[in-house]
Amino acid sequence: MKEITVAELKSLKETNADFQLIDVREPHEFEICNIGGKLIPLSEIPGSVDQIEKGKQVVVHCRSGARSGQAVLWLEKNHGLDNLYNLKGGILAWADQIDPSLPKY
Repeated sequence: MKEITVAELKSLKETNADFQLIDVREPHEFEICNIGGKLIPLSEIPGSVDQIEKGKQVVVHCRSGARSGQAVLWLEKNHGLDNLYNLKGGILAWADQIDPSLPKY
């Protein structure tokens, strides 16, 4: 599984790179804080594969990186996608290293 750091994601955002950001947390977590990703909770990934871009880099994140890692592995195994990157440390790492104003939970 490929991973990306929060610093690398920040660079993608700042340079307006053409990529997709997917948040696999639950809606109540998304309401607490988010970094602009498309919300597709982990349990909805199997029925939402058509919403995941095939022709560009896709960064998948959750709170700490565990659920997003599960999503990436499942999508790679079951749909052969090779454009997926797990956000190492998740939104907690983003809050620690990039935006300390984000609430941590």
